[in-house]
Amino acid sequence: MKLAVVGGGSTYTPELIDGFARLRDTLPIEELVLVDPAADRLELVGGLARRIFAKQGHPGRIVTTADLDAGVADADAVLLQLRVGGQAARNQDETWPLECGCIGQETTGAGGLAKAMRTVPVVLDIAERVRRTNPNAWIIDFTNPVGIVTRALLQAGHKAVGLCNVAIGLQRKFARLLDVTPGEVHLDHVGLNHLTWELGVRLGGPDGENVLPRLLAEHGAAIADDLRMPRAIVDRLGVVPSYYLRYFYAHDEVVRELGTKPSRAAEVAAMEKELLAMYGDPALDEKPALLAKRGGAFYSEAAVDLASSLLGSGGSPVQVVNTYNRGTLPFLPDDAVIEVQARVDGTGATPLAVPELDPLYAGLIANVTAYENLALEAALRGGRATGRAGGRDAVFRALLAHPLIGQFEYAEALTDKLIAHNREHLAWA
Repeated sequence: MKLAVVGGGSTYTPELIDGFARLRDTLPIEELVLVDPAADRLELVGGLARRIFAKQGHPGRIVTTADLDAGVADADAVLLQLRVGGQAARNQDETWPLECGCIGQETTGAGGLAKAMRTVPVVLDIAERVRRTNPNAWIIDFTNPVGIVTRALLQAGHKAVGLCNVAIGLQRKFARLLDVTPGEVHLDHVGLNHLTWELGVRLGGPDGENVLPRLLAEHGAAIADDLRMPRAIVDRLGVVPSYYLRYFYAHDEVVRELGTKPSRAAEVAAMEKELLAMYGDPALDEKPALLAKRGGAFYSEAAVDLASSLLGSGGSPVQVVNTYNRGTLPFLPDDAVIEVQARVDGTGATPLAVPELDPLYAGLIANVTAYENLALEAALRGGRATGRAGGRDAVFRALLAHPLIGQFEYAEALTDKLIAHNREHLAWA
């Protein structure tokens, strides 16, 4: 089979390559194409990728190209891991919202909206070009904000599934604490991308024993430390929230923290410079330990599992993915994109039933879904027909709807800042 990775010049890519090499029996790749317009990065990453395959005895061929159409032609699956605007744009997403006392983060709040508006049109263009060359290809989206991007793809009729590494990271963490294999751990994982809760941790499968109460009793302090939340709050909730929930549950505290240190984008940019220097070493033939600090832990394993299930070469029958709601959460429209356990096969992803949600979680999910609707509207149609005023109003409405903003004074100021910092990516601006 042939796989293409759009954004293949990312410093993430050796993590993905390592997974492809280790799990080649699950996903037998004959040709892997890394597509990226940044030729200098692509050469370094591609060289390391070939050395990793060679060291681990993978027979597949790795091709690098800046030609998107050639790269995705005849691909069975296309993985999207791009960042429009690079780390420079991410740095802006993480800083200008702080000027208004709001969270600066690349996947939620005002920064997340900015990233969605830069990203959705580019991803849809890529997807259309994939469809022209191979309408049967699956698109696996790892590009943030995953929920909004995946919904854009699905609404445009593409064969797409969204992927995040939060769930697999928690699965691995819980497996270590329970001293079992990861495959024995099933998560009652419910919510939206980067807005999820583990309502249960089951051994053996979806109907297995729920050991979450035991996990919290025996390991609550360690779990809370990883989430950077007080243990008393985690115990009181009785569930394990995603660490992204800290932006909602401790917003003001996080804003104060972010104002006292360099942005995560600045940290990553420095790390990437060091990683790319390592990748250029012809003696390096494995992913370096530093890559673990870059983020995306277990991404490769999740990607292999998902791709192999979609392409009929194996994979777990149940996985956490982003896909259409289809009545799973009855308080959301069917075409909302949710992140839950789903049965995955060659026909796509079908969400499993979930228990009735506490209003504490359902209310926030409904609120953020409303924001995501408006965010996608702004990204797709912001100024297409109505010019700058219409585009600005679409941005304002999305920001006003976001629960981390929600005040017209902040929404007005953030709208102006978003447009000013992203003008080159907004045709109507």
